[in-house]
Amino acid sequence: MKNKGFIVFLTILISLLCIYYLSFTYISQNIQKEARSATENADGTVDVSEKQRYLDSIWNEPVYNLFGIDYTYKEIKETELNLGLDLQGGMHVTLEVSPIDILKGLSGNSTDQDFLAALAAAKQNVRGTQLNFVDEFYSEFKERAPGKELAQIFATAANRGRISLQSTDAEILEIIDTEVESAIDRSFNILRTRIDRFGTSQPNIQRLQGTGRIQIELPGVDNPQRVKKLLQGVAKLEFWEVYQQQEVAPVLMSINSLIVEEMKNNPSSIDLDDEGDKQVKDDITALLEGSETDSLASTEGDSTENDALDSLINTTQSPLFDLLVNSQYGGLIYDVKDTSKVNRILERDDVQAIIPATMKFLWDVQPKDKGEDVGGPDLLELYPIRTNRSGKASLTGETISSATASLNERAEPEVSMQMNATGSRTWAKMTRENIGQRIAIVLDNYVFSAPYVNGEIPNGSSSISGGFKTIEEAKDLANILKAGSLPAPTTIVEDVVVGPTLGKVAQSQGLNSIMIGLIIVIVFMVFYYAKGGLIANLALFFNVFFIMGILAQFGTSLTLPGIAGIVLTIGMAIDANVLIFERIKEELRNGAGLKAAISSGYSKAYWSIFDANVTTLIVGFILFTLGQGPVKGFAITLMIGIVCSFFSAVFITRVIVEAFSKKGDNSKLSFANAFSRNALTNLNIDFLSKRKLAYMFSIVFISIGVVAMFVKGITLGVDFKGGRSYVITFDEPRNPTEIKTSLSNYFENAGTEVKTFGAPNVLKITTSYKIDEENDEADLVVRNELIKGLSETTGLSYIEDGSQLSDGNFTISSSSKVTATIADDIKNSSYKSGIIALICIFIYIVFRFRKWQFGLGAIIALFHDTLFVLSAFAIANLAGISFEADQVFVAAILTIIGYSINDTVVVFDRIRENLGIKSGSELIPVFNESLNNTVSRTFITSLTTLIVVLVLFLFGGAVLQGFSFALLVGIIVGTYSSIFIATPIVVDLNKKEV
Repeated sequence: MKNKGFIVFLTILISLLCIYYLSFTYISQNIQKEARSATENADGTVDVSEKQRYLDSIWNEPVYNLFGIDYTYKEIKETELNLGLDLQGGMHVTLEVSPIDILKGLSGNSTDQDFLAALAAAKQNVRGTQLNFVDEFYSEFKERAPGKELAQIFATAANRGRISLQSTDAEILEIIDTEVESAIDRSFNILRTRIDRFGTSQPNIQRLQGTGRIQIELPGVDNPQRVKKLLQGVAKLEFWEVYQQQEVAPVLMSINSLIVEEMKNNPSSIDLDDEGDKQVKDDITALLEGSETDSLASTEGDSTENDALDSLINTTQSPLFDLLVNSQYGGLIYDVKDTSKVNRILERDDVQAIIPATMKFLWDVQPKDKGEDVGGPDLLELYPIRTNRSGKASLTGETISSATASLNERAEPEVSMQMNATGSRTWAKMTRENIGQRIAIVLDNYVFSAPYVNGEIPNGSSSISGGFKTIEEAKDLANILKAGSLPAPTTIVEDVVVGPTLGKVAQSQGLNSIMIGLIIVIVFMVFYYAKGGLIANLALFFNVFFIMGILAQFGTSLTLPGIAGIVLTIGMAIDANVLIFERIKEELRNGAGLKAAISSGYSKAYWSIFDANVTTLIVGFILFTLGQGPVKGFAITLMIGIVCSFFSAVFITRVIVEAFSKKGDNSKLSFANAFSRNALTNLNIDFLSKRKLAYMFSIVFISIGVVAMFVKGITLGVDFKGGRSYVITFDEPRNPTEIKTSLSNYFENAGTEVKTFGAPNVLKITTSYKIDEENDEADLVVRNELIKGLSETTGLSYIEDGSQLSDGNFTISSSSKVTATIADDIKNSSYKSGIIALICIFIYIVFRFRKWQFGLGAIIALFHDTLFVLSAFAIANLAGISFEADQVFVAAILTIIGYSINDTVVVFDRIRENLGIKSGSELIPVFNESLNNTVSRTFITSLTTLIVVLVLFLFGGAVLQGFSFALLVGIIVGTYSSIFIATPIVVDLNKKEV
């Protein structure tokens, strides 16, 4: 084998990288255990707020030293292997920015009937498509009013200077497109700031390009209603005057005196966030205990003890002073990790009594650039804001008519802002009264900028410069300034809430599936392939280890479908070694020596393995590109698994095998035992003579499935039909039929499905009640009616915290909502992904095998497999066994396509090899011989994969039952179709050559 040293080097390098990245996960878990231990109450429960405070206190503190490099807890959390929401609980939300409201706002809420009708029609046209809303609106508008110009709608006083009656439709459409895009960017920036408030680790927000949607994941949130309220709250943009330092100093001194006095009288009040504070407290307590007097007030004559005590207290003054950072910025600058200490002081009732009614404190929205002269972590400024008695800002965002970012004459980024007439008058007064002082631009109670006023601005036209490092920062502020100028409300079109209890159950089920699947495959491989099986198992270990390490390295979340991908990879990864070992056994039976057999076995199996992996990789890439949420997580894991299994099975095993066979001693290395040495060899089955019988069987089964689809159909999840779904955990088993009957009265006879979900006391309830109402009020109504219906039907009480479930209670363990629009998009992307997968595989097969008959035979077989699985679902549903079809089901179908083509490619590869050897021979004998040559590999691979998927079906939990059932059927039918459908069709398409 060439490049053996490079393979060894690469294996060691990847292993070290995996150990490095996975070590952060190990450290993070230990810190979490310490936090739980430190905040555990006497009854064994954990104080969640105290635990969060503990973790906040070390957020920017070094907690891990590796090779002399210190890593903070924040850096560890950013590098550890993330768990998806389904494994730890949390919330997934997709929000949509409404272009309709943006256009209405631009038009000044025009009541023109053609305009309103065009908006309504455009909304219907783009539903479930990737069509551009503005283009559809214009098309519909022109169809209804061909002689009317857009200027008649959009030339309003608010748009003066941008749109006039002379503006062309093309110019106005460009402005509309810009405003829609700007509104989405603005919403994204606002939401990105807001999600930092939820106190969750590793929140994730991304804009879904090509749509007006923003996707947010919040692991560990425990109050979904609060999240929804904050995410959809109207952005509040305000302008406030900022107190000068000399004006706020007396207030801060008074607060400091209050804290120092309290520390003298009650040392236990000292903040215990770090070791230095604890030591000071201990020292003060020791001094007090050594004093003969009970009160410090009576020790005026004892100057020695008083001086010592004052000295100690002065070393830990109020954090308002003690923690101030001297920086290039001036003002109240604090280390980010100390902001929680400052907040706790400012929120105290006695401190609030000191702060004047016209003063409040607000933080910077993001850390400042530390500068070269300041070391340590990031810095935040605390702004003393001047308010008024009403608490309402004199100037708000509604008065801003436009804001743009550009480069000024000195090539520096700046933001130009224009206000309407009302805003201009107020702005002139504010700037006139604050020359040389700062005015803070505040959004959602965070300061985005606080520029100094150089002079009065009488006409409402202003520019802000000097505080931007890049033009992107200026664009962000411009978007923020426009937050109040146009209405761009966000609507939650999809949300999924997974309770922490359900997440822990999913973790346990997923890990059990991996462990059981691994054990079974390991035992089988050693039993069937002897010492060669041990080497294959070592490669399997490297495969799983690499997958976990690479997931951590890329910052990818491990989800429940991702675990399914690992379990599936375990089954499929063994295929490469089976191919190689069967080839080696074949060479040994033909009389080759051990070293020659190994070399020939690896060489002959290489391209079969390569082609099989590439076709499955194509499917994984399509899933990743077109899928969302759990499907994308599955695709990432599948693709990583394919690459890792190829490297470990083909290259790592060869290095080990050749190391054992250096001297050609068969006793050191064997690939079979007495049972398996000649198992499934010397077969001479006439497979192709049975092809018409196979065709008939498939036609009959699929026909029954089609009838079953018409009679009862397939149970579609909310992903495909829209609606709301809830997983309810009861104190004891409940009858789904009784629950369904009773809920129909509360859901106004809307379509409702109730079925057990993994356990007799857990039910999944899906309803279309108020499916067309996408607002929060409808969500609350459905939820309340559900709770009311279940309470009155069962006599149980609802509790929010599932971990406290006991007799007489029930809880909502998880919930999800998918609007009809999202459901249409998911269905369309599912169809598209299936078609694209088939086309890509056809092209690859034709390219590799140089005959269209092979490509068409493979595609027909894959289409057959898909119909077969759908029929199996429909027949099972007709028989009363309901498996839900959702996004993960689509992943299963495409995985079956990948698995089936994997099997088919191996058969085709042997056919191509045999045709080259027996050129000019009749096709049927060659095809039959090739099928017999590969039947041992087909049987063993299918068996190992089937066992692993069966484990997934039995132990993977209710969430993955539909997925694993589809795979069970798919593996069986994929193996069957490779032999009895794909290969016979290639023969029938070559009838002239038979």
